[in-house]
Amino acid sequence: MINFKVLTLFPEVFEVLNSGIIGKALQNNLFEVNVTNIRDYSTDKHKKCDDYPFGGGAGMVMTPEPIHNAIMAV
Repeated sequence: MINFKVLTLFPEVFEVLNSGIIGKALQNNLFEVNVTNIRDYSTDKHKKCDDYPFGGGAGMVMTPEPIHNAIMAV
């Protein structure tokens, strides 16, 4: 059986896989999808996983600690 491991900040996006043809394939154990929420591995009390970019600029960057902890757990 094929097993996909997905690390994401938005696990609810992958709930759509439980419907349609892909949902039937999951029910018949043709493959498996394990979704891990990276926020669960943040040591920050607010489960923060992002920070402002150093040196300025628009947007946000992910902090490496929760990503590393999630990868090591999976």
